[in-house]
Amino acid sequence: MKKQLAIACILFAMTIIEGKAQDSKLLIHNRQYPGAVPKKKAYKAIYQLDSNDPKIIEKAIRNINNVLKDPRLKGHLQVELVAFSGGTEAYFKKNSQYEKPLKDLVEKGVIVAQCLNTLEEKHIAKEELFDFIGYVPSGNGELILRANEGWVIIKP
Repeated sequence: MKKQLAIACILFAMTIIEGKAQDSKLLIHNRQYPGAVPKKKAYKAIYQLDSNDPKIIEKAIRNINNVLKDPRLKGHLQVELVAFSGGTEAYFKKNSQYEKPLKDLVEKGVIVAQCLNTLEEKHIAKEELFDFIGYVPSGNGELILRANEGWVIIKP
């Protein structure tokens, strides 16, 4: 009985050791993962901004700047930021803290657009917004059209 118990313990220990060795190989493999490899000539992403939360607005701007720096996408990426509903807050002249970051995005080739439906519904004049903003008839329409053109929709 003692002999069988000893053999069982040895087999159990070997199973654990083999499992840990396998885990180590997987951990090492994971640590060496370089990320997805770009295979297309062009990539397109539209960022949906529909929140007036400053953290979300800043996150959207930061996310776009970060993706523009991704060496795998450099020179192959087209980006649009479309605001509607509460996201319109980012484009108001009175919120000047967003003016420079948004202008910088436009200077980097990002389309920065506003939903006209939101302006109409909320009685907002274009003159209240930064003068470099583009306009689309509807934010949701823009998302639908872009999605059907193969653009990825990102909601920060």
